[in-house]
Amino acid sequence: MAVQNYLAQFRTKRGLTAIEMAKRIGVSRQTIYAMETGTYVPNTLLALKLAQVLEVKVEDLFRLEDPEAPAGTEMAELLPAEQEAQPGLPVQLCEVDERLVAVLPSPIAWSLPPADAVLVEGGKRPGKARVQLFQNEEKQFRKRLLIAGCDPGISVLLRHLQREGVEAVVAYRNSSQSLDLLKRSLIHVAGSHLRDEATGESNLPAIRKQFPKDTVAVISYAIWQEGIVIARGNPKNIKGIDDLARKNVKLINREPGSGSRNLLDSHLRRAGIVPKAVKGYEEIAAGHLPAAWKVKNGDADCCLATKTAAYVFGLDFIPLESERYDLVIQNDNLSHPSVQILLETLGRTAFRRELEGLGGYDTSIAGNRLV
Repeated sequence: MAVQNYLAQFRTKRGLTAIEMAKRIGVSRQTIYAMETGTYVPNTLLALKLAQVLEVKVEDLFRLEDPEAPAGTEMAELLPAEQEAQPGLPVQLCEVDERLVAVLPSPIAWSLPPADAVLVEGGKRPGKARVQLFQNEEKQFRKRLLIAGCDPGISVLLRHLQREGVEAVVAYRNSSQSLDLLKRSLIHVAGSHLRDEATGESNLPAIRKQFPKDTVAVISYAIWQEGIVIARGNPKNIKGIDDLARKNVKLINREPGSGSRNLLDSHLRRAGIVPKAVKGYEEIAAGHLPAAWKVKNGDADCCLATKTAAYVFGLDFIPLESERYDLVIQNDNLSHPSVQILLETLGRTAFRRELEGLGGYDTSIAGNRLV
């Protein structure tokens, strides 16, 4: 749903400049302008502050419009690819000789990874290594933001951060590993989707167990669907968790500590299925996309992953749960300039629209602070 705002009208009516308004609620002038133009949607706390200063109700400032029509469609030349072209697959567009060309990006990176150095030695001391830098000029890596998590759509956030001048590096780790890295102060931001089986609550119970009260901020990122990823057309006729115990169905599992592994174990317990009865339970793929790739290649019949992971490879999907994916940040890092830009980006319409376009994401809560 699009948000229609009347912030500029009420600010002008109260005789406040953008600078005065920004000072009163503790944000930048640019943030005020971004909200007024609709490129940034404020979180709940910010909306309440705006309403208080302008002496109106929040619903006077912000209202839901009818669902927006798509931005538009165009005909394009689709480059031949090994992957079968199917509705829902992401494409990149380029104009070549006045023709619009669509390219199906490979979900697997076939190029050399980006690097600033090579490993010289490591392992003599736990967690320590010596690296050989490629260049001695200004060390740009000192300004980067380090994020750990397993969200397949994190590349969308990285692109939007880059447009704002923020370079971020992602360490692909499961939720438990990410929270552990944050606790050890080795990263700036941890992504998590750990669902508490007893309460059904996402992340907060697990975070409270690991971090002392008032030491971290928990920011909503999106609600996504997680379920069973299966081959296109469902040749094994898999309908739900019970079918994982069939002898002709092979699973590719996720590593212990991942949200997907926890979700699988929870559903197996409810169904009364012991893990050893599931073919492939001990075979591991570290990540949503690597697991879905195994299904795409025919190495497995199914896995548990996000709906987006299924869409990327043109696979079918059986939903099991809706989960909240949150970003966790130590309070000491909240004032970091790049973290501030990240938080502002979560509320921007352009970011939300692109992430939701991948399928399986609901970004209506993005940027809301839970703790």
